[in-house]
Amino acid sequence: MSTERSFKEQAMSVLEDVVDPELAVDIVNLVLIYNVELDNQGLCTVTMTLTIAGCPLTEYLNAAIEEELLAMDQVKKVKINLVWEPAWSIDKMSREAKLDLGIH
Repeated sequence: MSTERSFKEQAMSVLEDVVDPELAVDIVNLVLIYNVELDNQGLCTVTMTLTIAGCPLTEYLNAAIEEELLAMDQVKKVKINLVWEPAWSIDKMSREAKLDLGIH
């Protein structure tokens, strides 16, 4: 069994540094990130959603995601695939995020 973490695990780990400033919780624990993939040319595709359509933080979050992922050696370019299905809800948040926000 390999002890090396997969690219997706590494990417999700660095994306925990991207915090939604309105909620003060990272986008991984908010479960805004649905998938992260890397192709052979170094293109990292992030499939994600937002808490609401028209979120005023879209550009901020995109820039922060790109910054974190481009710091990884194997990532040459980042593409963000914004999706609305499945729709995000409070129920999707991790237990840690719910505790941070006082939701039980």
